[in-house]
Amino acid sequence: MRYIEKYFYNLNIALEAVIENRFRSLLTALGIIFGVAAVIAMLAIGTGARQEILEQMKMVGVNNIIIRPIYAEDDSRDESMQGRFSPGLTLRDVESIAKIVPTVQRVSPEVEISAFAMKSGIRRPVRVAGVTPDYFDVFSLDLARGNMFSPDHIQNGAPVAIIGNNIRAIFFGNTDPIGKQIKAGNNWLTVIGVVEDRMVTEDAVKSLGVSEFNNVIYTPVQTMLLRFQDRSAIKIEEIQRTRVGGRGRGGRFVIASSSSNDQEELEFKNYHQLDRVVVQVEDSEQLTPTADVVRRMLIRRHNGVEDFEVIIPELLLQQEQRTKDIFNIVLGAIAGISLIVGGIGIMNIMLASVMERTREIGVRLAVGAKKTDVVFQFLSESTIISVVGGVVGIFLGIALSRSIMHFTDILTIVSPGSVLISFGVAATVGIVFGYMPAKKAAAKDPVSSLRYE
Repeated sequence: MRYIEKYFYNLNIALEAVIENRFRSLLTALGIIFGVAAVIAMLAIGTGARQEILEQMKMVGVNNIIIRPIYAEDDSRDESMQGRFSPGLTLRDVESIAKIVPTVQRVSPEVEISAFAMKSGIRRPVRVAGVTPDYFDVFSLDLARGNMFSPDHIQNGAPVAIIGNNIRAIFFGNTDPIGKQIKAGNNWLTVIGVVEDRMVTEDAVKSLGVSEFNNVIYTPVQTMLLRFQDRSAIKIEEIQRTRVGGRGRGGRFVIASSSSNDQEELEFKNYHQLDRVVVQVEDSEQLTPTADVVRRMLIRRHNGVEDFEVIIPELLLQQEQRTKDIFNIVLGAIAGISLIVGGIGIMNIMLASVMERTREIGVRLAVGAKKTDVVFQFLSESTIISVVGGVVGIFLGIALSRSIMHFTDILTIVSPGSVLISFGVAATVGIVFGYMPAKKAAAKDPVSSLRYE
């Protein structure tokens, strides 16, 4: 009991010394305050970046390969490709990939157009996407209500639709949309399902080609090709409208005119039947070899014309994660240096305090205080300064993290672990850098200390 009272007595002396010199203590604690705040803010940015990566991984699906068409102008093509005809990405490519490549688990073709949707006097621009049921499995999209496309819907190109959550809110409000109709372009579609709400960041849409799921009207891909648009079906009217060097929907065609020596060359910018194909493999280790096999197969099917690009989102995200991790480590190291600088400041102030209070130390040692009491007293002072600075730094770091997210739209997440780490480092800094001054104070000779002026 006496030992506990003695330690509380020494702690009380240290606290009184800190309060008496509160302005100097505040200046000493500033290094700890800003160091802790910086560490928390940097860790919050790193955690937010990691969370965004995980969300993007969910959005692009697991073990996916994305094939997108390239709308290359004929003038930019390699000379060896001149005169070669490619049918572009088509449903036949999808069937071949699913049938031939053994490592493929699912293949999801997509056709997307912009159109105006109408319902009960409300008219809004929307995106209409032709997909298969595999699309919802690939991107882990669940239905909030309703049913998935049936085999009959797919085979017959039925005018049915599954709508995004925002489409439901805009056109149907609080009423149940299942069984009701919505007009998209020139076609009336019967709503059979509603997609569960899923948020997508703008960066994911741009860099990974992910659709904004909530603002899309989904219809079977066969319905899209039969009732909306099929770019692979070239009509004579379209050819006549794009004669004499005109630009239309896609592809390169040479049309013979009435003159045997005269040919009119037609160039179409987008001749691909599909806008995107997503291939899901069974194992992530098979991503790269599968992508290579798919690429080689499509080049053969397209007569040697590589008018598409093969993207592996997981590899892009892993590379982005590594870059962000390195960036966060550098920022965390810089923030950690400020903590060390704060600790050096504590040590300097405590050394100066020992010099100023030499006579006080001598009196305490003369009246019976032990060296451990003096060590505990000065060590308590440095620890109090660093702990108080750590607490203030925690609140400042949380405020700084929220300010960063508010003003820069960078996601920051303050985790309990980052707070505990920062606080623990701050307390450790106070103990480590306060030990040397405390030991130096305890090592003073009482007689020499009493004579010190």
